Amino acid sequence: MKISTLQNLFNKHKESSLFGRYINLHHITPLLDKLSTKTSVKQIGTSENNAPIHLITLGTGSKKLLFWSQMHGNESTTTKAVFDLLNVLTDTSNEFATSVLKECTLYIVPILSPDGAMAYTRLNYNNVDLNRDAQTKTQKESIVLNELITTIKPDFAFNLHGQRTIFSAGETNLPATVSFLSPAGDKERSITLSRKIAMQVIAKMNTVLQECIPDQVGRYDDGFNINCVGDTLESIGIPTILFEAGHYPNDYDREETRAYIFYALMTSLHCITYDHITGDQYKAYFLIPENGKCFYDVIIRDVILKDKNVDIAVQYTEKLSENNVKFVPKIVKIENLRKFYGHREIKGEKRTIRNENLRVEIVPEIDLLKFYLDSELFSIESIKR
Repeated sequence: MKISTLQNLFNKHKESSLFGRYINLHHITPLLDKLSTKTSVKQIGTSENNAPIHLITLGTGSKKLLFWSQMHGNESTTTKAVFDLLNVLTDTSNEFATSVLKECTLYIVPILSPDGAMAYTRLNYNNVDLNRDAQTKTQKESIVLNELITTIKPDFAFNLHGQRTIFSAGETNLPATVSFLSPAGDKERSITLSRKIAMQVIAKMNTVLQECIPDQVGRYDDGFNINCVGDTLESIGIPTILFEAGHYPNDYDREETRAYIFYALMTSLHCITYDHITGDQYKAYFLIPENGKCFYDVIIRDVILKDKNVDIAVQYTEKLSENNVKFVPKIVKIENLRKFYGHREIKGEKRTIRNENLRVEIVPEIDLLKFYLDSELFSIESIKR
C-alpha cells in the first residue's frame, strides 16, 4: 500500500478517544460497546483480579489471524493502533476492508492484562510477567490466551508490545521507532518454514516503513526462551510476528509511533490478503539492523564534576500519577558516554557543574533535576501528560 493511502486512512479512522500512554478497560469499554453493534465482541475470561478479557472477531475468511495487545499493561501504543485498524475494518464502504474480511478471519484481544493496564505495570495482578508464563500457565490470562491458540489454531499470530526509549536501530544515533521479531522456536534459532513466513511479512512491513521512518526500524534479539509466548508458538510451527512500538523524537505520548504501527498492521493485512506467502522472500528480514541500546533520554555532555570531565546520563522513569503517566528524570550513569546518544543533549563545553541539588547517586528519587553550568541554570523537569 502507498504511504499516502495509509496516511489518509489513519487520519480518517484514528480513534480520537484514545490518547497517550495510559490506556485501560475504562477507555476501551465504550469502544467495545460500539463495536458490538458491528461485529462479534465477547468476554472470553477474566484476569487474576476478575477484570474481563474480551475477544473481537471479524471476517469470514479461511486465513486465521490472532492478535493480542497489552500482555504487558504499560505497553499501550499497539492497543491504540489496533482500534484505529478496527475503525478501518468496520467501515463497510472501504474496499480494502471488504477484501481482508473475505480472505481472513481476525481474532483480536485488545487488552490481555487488564489489571496490568489499570496499574500501568508490566506485570499482572500477581506480579507475574505473562510473557514468561507460556509453559507453566500459572495465571488466568495465560490460560485464556492458550485456550484461544488451541481453539483457533491461527495461521498467523501477532504479539503486540512496546519497548523503552533506550533502543536504537543498530549501533546508530537513530531510535528504533518500530521493531519486529520472528521469534526462535529452539535453542539453535533454526530458520524454519514458519519463521520464514513471518520474516517475509516483516520484510514487507519494513519496506513500507522505510518510506516514512528511514533507518528507524529495528530487529529484536531472537534469543530463545521457551517461557515466552512467541517462542512457544514458533516451537509448534505457528508463524509469529512480534511488534515493538518504540520511540520517535519528542513523542513520549507515542502518538507518532502509533501511526507507524497502524501502517505496519495495514501492510501485514494487505500482504496476507493479496500475496502468496511461501517464505521464499525471507532473507530481506536480515537486512533490518538488530537493535542496539545506544540511547538515554538526556545526556549532559562534557562537564566538569568533582574535578573530572564526564558525561551525565538521565533516563525517565514512567510513573502513574492521577490517571496520567509522567516521566521522572533520574541520573543513571556518570562517565564517558561518547558511544551513546541522548534524545535530548545539553552541551557542557567543559563548564563546571555547581549545584548541591544535583545528586550524583545512581537513580536518585527526584522529580526535577537542577544544575548550574558555571552560572547558567539548567533544569530537566518531569514530563507530565
